[in-house]
Amino acid sequence: MAEERIAVMGVGYVGLPLALALAGVFGDVRGFDVDSARVKALREGRDWNDETGQSLRTPVNLRFTDRVEDLAGVGVFIITVPTPIDDSRRPDLGPIEQACRAIARVIARGALVIVESTVYPGVVEEFCGPIIARESGLSQGRDFKLGYSPERINPADNDHRLDNVVKIIAAEDGETLERMAQLYGAVVHAGLHRAPSIQIAEAAKVTENIQRDVNIALVNELARIFDRLGLRTHDVLEAAGTKWNFMKFRPGLVGGHCIGVDPYYLIARAEAFGYYPEVIRASRRLNNGMAGFIAERAIKLLTRAGRSIKAARIGILGLTFKEDVTDIRNSQVPEIARELAQFGAAPLIHDPHADPHRVKEEYGIELATWEQLGELDALVLAVAHRVFLARPRGDIFGLLRPDGVMIDIKSVFRPDEVPAGLHYWSL
Repeated sequence: MAEERIAVMGVGYVGLPLALALAGVFGDVRGFDVDSARVKALREGRDWNDETGQSLRTPVNLRFTDRVEDLAGVGVFIITVPTPIDDSRRPDLGPIEQACRAIARVIARGALVIVESTVYPGVVEEFCGPIIARESGLSQGRDFKLGYSPERINPADNDHRLDNVVKIIAAEDGETLERMAQLYGAVVHAGLHRAPSIQIAEAAKVTENIQRDVNIALVNELARIFDRLGLRTHDVLEAAGTKWNFMKFRPGLVGGHCIGVDPYYLIARAEAFGYYPEVIRASRRLNNGMAGFIAERAIKLLTRAGRSIKAARIGILGLTFKEDVTDIRNSQVPEIARELAQFGAAPLIHDPHADPHRVKEEYGIELATWEQLGELDALVLAVAHRVFLARPRGDIFGLLRPDGVMIDIKSVFRPDEVPAGLHYWSL
């Protein structure tokens, strides 16, 4: 197997761990990225996504490049680029198209192109294949083969990694499927699931994330109902969770590159075939509205406490899309800040995991230091990073004035931990 030459197209959160794993088995692995700064950092042993540790040890047989010409002679191309949505929440296949065009410039007969990016059913065979064939002059299915193996990387999750999670593989024919099995079987020890077709594998991936989005939307709606009833959602779910078949989901903000994005891919495909999804759309609408709901609750609590919203000092802890990651893509925290700003507030956001330059570029937000957060009228614990939870409780509550408002989105604190005088609310 060491003779297989592999190129991973896109070395971000998904591509880098994959490239490193493959380089441990195969003799020639190349990591390609259009971001020259990213490539330079990786060559210097720095991974700003922090998914492999602060010091990156790159095997000598793994080369990072931003030059398409350096991919000549590769036999297996694995596409791991992002699949975002546009401003209209429609699938944006631009990054995949760019990767396919790059591959077409250097692909040779006998090559295998595998897509790992999340897509709707039909993208690999009806979109990727034709682009590569047209641009290269080669014949899809004869001169080069196609496969699909959806990524299941979960950032900051050390329990579920590439090697110990079952991997779905699918290909356009049996021979190609076995080639994929040899490739992935060398680095995935949990086993492989051979899907009957590429489109089934594509559908399986979006289904995984849609199921989670829908279930979170359900508990988010329950949280809104229980809030009106004066009930703490955490206590309700804890009691309900004692039943053996109760599915344990928690309310909160839904962001990131997967759950808040992937449903729109299947929505678009369904609508192209004349079906208008109702539950999936309703779930997206509910989850997208949670930032506004939380901001509204903060405003009401401040008003009840007799505070002027425009003069109030509001702090927010956490900006990344989830705990203990550096990824700020599609974070809902900036939306909370925007909602508060509509009432005249100017919240201070602190997140030690988020890169200040990226946050400024992406959201126009200047991150605050911990020291800038004192004497707050309200504090929103938006992302429960371990670095926050490791602090003494007094450090957190000490950021607030004695009669301040504490918004605990993830119900990290027990009500009996909260100092007397503070106005506490949890989702």
